[in-house]
Amino acid sequence: MKKIVGVFLYIFLINTVAFAKESSDESYVDHLALATLMVYDANYDVAREELALVDKSAKKFNGAKFYTISGVIDTKQKKYKNSIINFKKAIVATQKTEYKAPVVKVKEKYLFSFASEKEVKVVDNKPVLEWEKNKKEKIEKLYIYLSQSYYKIKDYKNTVKALNNAGTMGKNRSSLYTLRAECYWKIKEHSHSFNALNEGIKLFPKATKLLKQKFYYLAELKLYQASIKIAKQYIKASGNSSSEHIALAQLLLQANQLDEAIKILEVAKLTFPKEAKIDVILSHAYGKKGMKFTSAEIFEIASIYDKKYETDSVEMHRRVGNIAHAIYLNSKMKDKVQKLKHKIAIYISREEYEKVVGLISGLKRYNLLKDDNVRYALAYSYYMEKDYKNAEKQLKKISDNELFAKATVIRKNIEKCRNDSMECI
Repeated sequence: MKKIVGVFLYIFLINTVAFAKESSDESYVDHLALATLMVYDANYDVAREELALVDKSAKKFNGAKFYTISGVIDTKQKKYKNSIINFKKAIVATQKTEYKAPVVKVKEKYLFSFASEKEVKVVDNKPVLEWEKNKKEKIEKLYIYLSQSYYKIKDYKNTVKALNNAGTMGKNRSSLYTLRAECYWKIKEHSHSFNALNEGIKLFPKATKLLKQKFYYLAELKLYQASIKIAKQYIKASGNSSSEHIALAQLLLQANQLDEAIKILEVAKLTFPKEAKIDVILSHAYGKKGMKFTSAEIFEIASIYDKKYETDSVEMHRRVGNIAHAIYLNSKMKDKVQKLKHKIAIYISREEYEKVVGLISGLKRYNLLKDDNVRYALAYSYYMEKDYKNAEKQLKKISDNELFAKATVIRKNIEKCRNDSMECI
């Protein structure tokens, strides 16, 4: 868009400077040309000052150029409501301009000439079509500028109206159809939105963004089967990338369309076997279906291709009760701190409290006792091993409010055990 504006202003500047040269008054200052130059150099305030000096009552006042440059300055300074007024005036002024064909004097050539022979005036009509074409393009550009200003103030209905009035220029880019569709969508005219997208897809079959936009709109209306059909077209047209499979699957998961999401992800898994994120999302999808073991196994595959998932993989196997395999995965972990934390969780799951107590030196070495959750797990293990002295020692150092309340309960139980050992059999 900046390039179009730049070229437009450059042509504008040439024309206005040429007009200045044609003036017979040597003291004449073309403020309109200077304003254009200032806009081209991004000196918008100075440009306004020059425009203020333009005599709008002058015979040669060029309203089309004056209001165009005024509108451009308004948009640059984010005064969109003012720009709308000026662009409308520029359109009217441009529409009123008329072509004045130059008269070319041509003398007839004869073998013999006579004194009474007169010059023949021939009107040259060749530039008329070119002039009309340029006039049409200027009006279309002004409507494009007008549509942008309307969009900025969220007047979506008039945005579309201006685009439609822009003629060829309002239809020569796929992005203008996405804009139309978006405007219709915002004013709840969904059928017009889809019509705009369909027209754009027909005119620009390689513009995959149109398909993507149609997919999201269909999904938003909960027309999932239709959205899946469009999504498959989009994935195929966009080069079958993993990110598009993931985006589609996530949207289906949000809509609780688990089976459809799994189908998409299973295909993606075969196409992109080393893409860990696909396995992660597929794992969650199976988890939502209650297939916990399958979920854990797929998540483990993700951890093979991306080590950042190792911790979660161990935890998932632990939670589904696959403790032996969780221990195996834990033994392969490179992160010593996470490895130690998971060992604690695994040992507690198996009620092997003596093994948790046996990790005390490692917990101190890696400063893990700063974590109240780890300290509580150690204290609880001491308690279950009936080492009440060390249990109390650890419980007293807990500051977390929730864990402190649990610690208080254990300390009361310890007191009961000390008073009557039969309480803790």
